[in-house]
Amino acid sequence: MKPALNGQSLMARVIRSTSWIILGFGAAQVLRLASNLVLTRILFPEAFGLMALVAVITIGLSLFSDMGISNAIAQSARGDDPDFLDTAWTVQILRGGLLWALTGALALPAALFYGAPELAYCLPVAGIGLALQGLTPTKVETAYRHLLVGRVTAVNLIAQGFGIIVMVALAIWTQSVIALAAGSALQEGVKLILSHKMLPGRSNRFRWEPAATRELISMGKWIFLSTACFFLTTQGDRAILGKYLTLEAMGVYNIAFFLASFPIQLGQALNQRLMIPVYRDKPAHREPGNRKRQRQLRYALTLGILSMSWLMAWVGPWLVNMMYDHRYNHAGPIIVLLASSLAPSIIVLTYDRASLAAGDTKGFFFYTATRATIQTALFLWGMSQFGLVGGIAAMGGAVILSYPTLMRQTRPHLAQDPLHDFLFCGASLLMCGGAILYHKDAILTALAQF
Repeated sequence: MKPALNGQSLMARVIRSTSWIILGFGAAQVLRLASNLVLTRILFPEAFGLMALVAVITIGLSLFSDMGISNAIAQSARGDDPDFLDTAWTVQILRGGLLWALTGALALPAALFYGAPELAYCLPVAGIGLALQGLTPTKVETAYRHLLVGRVTAVNLIAQGFGIIVMVALAIWTQSVIALAAGSALQEGVKLILSHKMLPGRSNRFRWEPAATRELISMGKWIFLSTACFFLTTQGDRAILGKYLTLEAMGVYNIAFFLASFPIQLGQALNQRLMIPVYRDKPAHREPGNRKRQRQLRYALTLGILSMSWLMAWVGPWLVNMMYDHRYNHAGPIIVLLASSLAPSIIVLTYDRASLAAGDTKGFFFYTATRATIQTALFLWGMSQFGLVGGIAAMGGAVILSYPTLMRQTRPHLAQDPLHDFLFCGASLLMCGGAILYHKDAILTALAQF
């Protein structure tokens, strides 16, 4: 077994990369949780509501301008070509500078829209991080392309640790939300320096090759539209809730979402970095054994991630009561609802990368657009009719209603697995339904406060 894991076969690299991604993600979340526990005792709940709004806007700008460079390097036949990589890096830098300018332009309008004056200065500071991300060398994506992610994991963890130390120090000094924004930007700066120093490979140079630009634009136009829709499915709840909830309630909701979304964020990291290489190098239509290996990987990922989400639905209130002070008690019951509503997303998590690996970015966009449209409409309707519980339920309902579109998209790539979906859907109904019934009284009490 040991020689197999040390080899360079696809499955050996998948296993090693899975281990590194899980280790890196787990360590990152432990660091994030530790900083969260410290900062919630230094700052006030409204600070986390403000940072939730800052994150919504900065992530929204990133997703609405995403040219799909990461996916292009992972999928393209020219993914190791220096001219292609340098052109991608040049495009990425221009985009980063534009995003920083946009955070400055949107700062005052966002502050007025959400009634939060602090956004006027927090947004431009957080935007510095977007500019620094644009300078990230492509050898990071090259490492992911070849499932060699050990050093990338180390870089991310060291940078995160530095960012947390800075955040805590600034929070003690300023007692202001600006500490969170500044610490986040400085973390990106450290990550940039370490990426250049610690990762192997050539340094990028400014380059604008017409052929590479055309390929990036050809693939990126659908990725651009897809990630705009992805924003609605992953950040739309907080963008909308920012108008419905007070900053204090928004801060409590953000703590709940942070804990409840841990499993699916790990699943998304694994899906993004593992499934494209697997679908790309071992397509199911090439030989039957490939489809069998894809199914085995899908079952393992779904069971592992979904089990964590089920556990969070049951123990979420206990975790909050144990780790946070009384100001955040209502986050616990909200975790139960969020973990239950996110379960359908975990079940279908591994499908959509099949089309991206085959270069079918148009099909990928059609599915994400369908799901985003349904979720946004359901969220607005659910909030108006049933309050927060209706909005949370919309996230799971949208996945179910867009399921036929996802199956149509995956059919040409032989990625469908109805038995897998049926089994895990039934298990989730039992596990999540039981958790909701068990915590029913606490859930009703918490919802009355939102």
